[in-house]
Amino acid sequence: MANLQKAGHSVGRSPRCALAIYFDIWIIKPVLTRLFCFLSCLCLPAMVSAEPRLLTHRYGQTEVSGTPERVVSLSFIGHDFLLGLGVMPVALRYWYGDHPFGVWPWAQHALGDAEPQVISGGIDVEAVALLQPDLIVGQWSGMTETEYRLLSRIAPTLPPPEGQSDYSASWQQMTRQIGRAMGLEAQAEAQIAQIEARFAAIQTAHPDWQGKTAAAVWPDQIGAYTTIDLRGQFLEQLGFVNAPEVEALAGPRTYNIRLSQEDLTPIDTDLLLWLTVNDPAAALARIRLRPSMRAFVQGREVVADPELTAALSHSSPLSLSYALDRLEPMIAAAVDGDPTTEVPQ
Repeated sequence: MANLQKAGHSVGRSPRCALAIYFDIWIIKPVLTRLFCFLSCLCLPAMVSAEPRLLTHRYGQTEVSGTPERVVSLSFIGHDFLLGLGVMPVALRYWYGDHPFGVWPWAQHALGDAEPQVISGGIDVEAVALLQPDLIVGQWSGMTETEYRLLSRIAPTLPPPEGQSDYSASWQQMTRQIGRAMGLEAQAEAQIAQIEARFAAIQTAHPDWQGKTAAAVWPDQIGAYTTIDLRGQFLEQLGFVNAPEVEALAGPRTYNIRLSQEDLTPIDTDLLLWLTVNDPAAALARIRLRPSMRAFVQGREVVADPELTAALSHSSPLSLSYALDRLEPMIAAAVDGDPTTEVPQ
């Protein structure tokens, strides 16, 4: 100890030693402290998003931990919701259309250069397992409870939200469930608020729409959508009342009502929205009694082309934004009370 005290000059310190102590206390430590705090703040969102989340759904509960990195979407429309949140699925389920990777134009910018694997047909549990997912999105997929149990052994799996059937969940419910599973609740809520604000603004701009009746119909088989379905819900969010006679024919979980060519009364509403997949003119020409409908005679029809129809069918925040841009002027022209007003296409 005596040697150490002597070597360290216990009674007095050299100027060089004093400078080193000053540099350590007043410069190095404060810098390191600020750097640590800064890095801690950067890491905070990741730490929060990594907290386990318990999601309640149709078949029970699913716990998701961390931030999923290999997401497989078995939902026919789930990839739209994922891409809107900046999540690139490693695989997605093809529905219809000839667009690259089954992603429609309104979401192509979000897809970017990514090349997800495309799944066609039914749910193949073995094929999903080979993809090594850490989250499986199954909303709007037709997933059975047996398939859910099998898929849950592979990775956390999200069937429809609690209380919903295969295709009855609203776009808000699906956005929230995916956002929570990904630890992106704030982003999901921001998207919901933005689209709901657009609906509210349109309602305010068109008070004459409020309370009028409307129907969304496939012309090929004359199938009218109820408010169980996303397309019927869309009309109500604009302020219309979905065709009362169609709703009266529907059961508690019926999303589409087939009508006879001989009686089109249930869809002869204040606004008639035709949804088409291929050739709109040919499909409408096959409806023999259409020229006798009040909606036809008074010019209250809107004919959605295949791309606009697909946007309403997906009803994700991305596709709804596109659909509202196009449909607002079309509907305004159709219900202005002047049969001679040309409805834009």
